[in-house]
Amino acid sequence: MSLLLRRRGAILLLMLNIFLVFTGIGLIIPIMPTYMNELHINGSIVGLLVAAFSLTQLLFSPVAGRLSDSIGRKKMIVIGMIIFAVSELLFGLASAPMLLFASRMLGGIGAAFIMPSIMAYTADVTSIEERATGMGYINAAITTGFIIGPGIGGFIAEYGIRVPFYAAATAGAIAALITLLILPESPKTAARIGSEVIPAKKQSIIAQLFQSYREPYFLSLIIVFVASFGLANYETVFSLFVDHKFQFTPKDIALIITFGSIAGAVVQVTIFGWLLNRFGEKKVISYCLIIAGLFILITLFVNKYWMIFVVTFIVFLAVDILRPALGTQMSKMAGGQQGYIAGLNSAYTSLGNIVGPIVAGVLFDLDINFPYISAFVILVLCFLLSLRGGRARSKSIV
Repeated sequence: MSLLLRRRGAILLLMLNIFLVFTGIGLIIPIMPTYMNELHINGSIVGLLVAAFSLTQLLFSPVAGRLSDSIGRKKMIVIGMIIFAVSELLFGLASAPMLLFASRMLGGIGAAFIMPSIMAYTADVTSIEERATGMGYINAAITTGFIIGPGIGGFIAEYGIRVPFYAAATAGAIAALITLLILPESPKTAARIGSEVIPAKKQSIIAQLFQSYREPYFLSLIIVFVASFGLANYETVFSLFVDHKFQFTPKDIALIITFGSIAGAVVQVTIFGWLLNRFGEKKVISYCLIIAGLFILITLFVNKYWMIFVVTFIVFLAVDILRPALGTQMSKMAGGQQGYIAGLNSAYTSLGNIVGPIVAGVLFDLDINFPYISAFVILVLCFLLSLRGGRARSKSIV
């Protein structure tokens, strides 16, 4: 019983850490239109800001995954939380676009250290049967961070546009200290440190990406990339879209994102494990891709607040089921290299999040509707890819 309680306590602390990270990331969403006006930046610069975060996350994720397997999950999480706190503080202090870029790049490094280690830690302390539930809890914390982040950003920004970032920096530093003092090292990692470590495929990131086509989970990685690319088109410009088209305030944007994400968090902590066990990862992934794509397209045709609310609600729900489903699928194929596979998953996500925001920013400057059209096309193609992969796998089994 005591071992079970320790594992549950560890999962709760991991949820706190990842919640704080994605709360900090979510803060920027409702505030960005105001930053655009204050610093005189356009949609292309906003896309590059998001891409800068993802670029450093991409570069450091495979390295962080290997280090997580070798030196321990706990150390990587603590270091990542400290870097995250510094990045949030810098964003709050920034008075020029270059400082915003520096902040986002530091944030990407922190996320690269934190994400693979938390996912791998969760895999270490859960059985195959419990894996979907464990991943669901972690992703529920991510979703809740996105819920709370824009809400905090939108409401606290009324007391000062930079106040939310100072609060996030303080919370990140406190979480790092709590993790350092309380979180035990993952039992499986602790057993490996100082003894024989599983070979960690010590190629450069470019080599890892090129050679990943040989892995059995390569199709899942491609879907991660394409889905991230399409979703980034939607997420990057959402606040800019409703600001320009409907003149929404930061509070309006925060309310839409907050309530639009609640369903995803509820599903992840309640029936997500049942969904995957009942229908399988492949079907859940395919359905979520097509639903997200169709409702992103519908966004272009709604013209009332309640309609935007409903459409966004459905898009967020599909996305919040899709992401942990992909992570669960790959974790079941990872064997003893959970950190390495989690690092590759994060790297492919970052690759999509680099290209997607840049494209979205450029398209937004051309026409505010273009990013959503692009997201729809990409997600439908990804849906077709998932169906083709499922048929190919079925034939190979026969």
